[in-house]
Amino acid sequence: MKQRRLGPDGSSVGAIGYGAMPLNWEYGTPVGEEQAREVIERALDLGITLIDTADAYGPNEELVGRVVEGRRDEAVLATKVGLVLTGTDPISYDRNGRPDHIVAACEESLRRLRTDVIDLYQLHRVDPAVPVEETVGAMSELVDAGKVRAIGLSEVEVATLERAGAVHPISSVQSELSLWTRGPLAEVLPWCASGGVAFLPYSPLGRGYLTGRLSSDDLTAADFRAGLPRFEREAMETNQQIVDGIAAVAERHGATNAQVALAWLLAQAPVVIPIPGTKRTQYLEENAAAADLILTDQDLADLDALPAPAGGRY
Repeated sequence: MKQRRLGPDGSSVGAIGYGAMPLNWEYGTPVGEEQAREVIERALDLGITLIDTADAYGPNEELVGRVVEGRRDEAVLATKVGLVLTGTDPISYDRNGRPDHIVAACEESLRRLRTDVIDLYQLHRVDPAVPVEETVGAMSELVDAGKVRAIGLSEVEVATLERAGAVHPISSVQSELSLWTRGPLAEVLPWCASGGVAFLPYSPLGRGYLTGRLSSDDLTAADFRAGLPRFEREAMETNQQIVDGIAAVAERHGATNAQVALAWLLAQAPVVIPIPGTKRTQYLEENAAAADLILTDQDLADLDALPAPAGGRY
């Protein structure tokens, strides 16, 4: 697979990464360990080397750790800290960016991931009660201690990135970005591109909607998407025009909607590394092939002209 760099001085990783959350968290029925192993090992076989998880995703780190343990040298492990799970019905979180929490949480992540070092440690959300300089300072100490290789932030604005970067170099920013969530294109992605900071779009396929394979009837009560405004039946019907526009471009290339949506992201800047998640090797292989899809100027113009979605993100 084509390679991209995880930050100005970071590791080379596959241009498409893998978000492990859907394996056993928030997207309905979790998969068994055998299926999870099949998916992650196939990802590594395909050159999808960046594997992303978080300590807030229930048992996800433990699952990833068990699967990756035997192929640790092939994987670039990314996890997150700063969100604390407070409930599961419904799922709820608190933010905690205190230095003592960061240090203790890192030790637990290392244990669950069965590794001596985390390749990319990301602040899941900034804690408004703790200056970001203090949080990143604790993360920097973990780098100095050899427990973390690089630091990233998630869902932040440029001003926060500047403050954090004054404490320690920032290797990545992870935020939602896709053909129906474009906010980071205005300021955050240009900031990343100017400094060689990797931008990791999560939900790059609109939580599955942009693939054209999802209907409101597919969402069970256990699937957190069922409670999101964009996944209400009326909103999904309105948003079909976005899916249809993607499908028109896909037809020109003999590609799938997912491949077009990922190729559009890759075309935004060389620092972009999407991290789609899936439970199935079929879709994993489809996503991996997007790294080789080159969209024309007309394709990009048509995709850029797609309407804004009906319904908010949350």
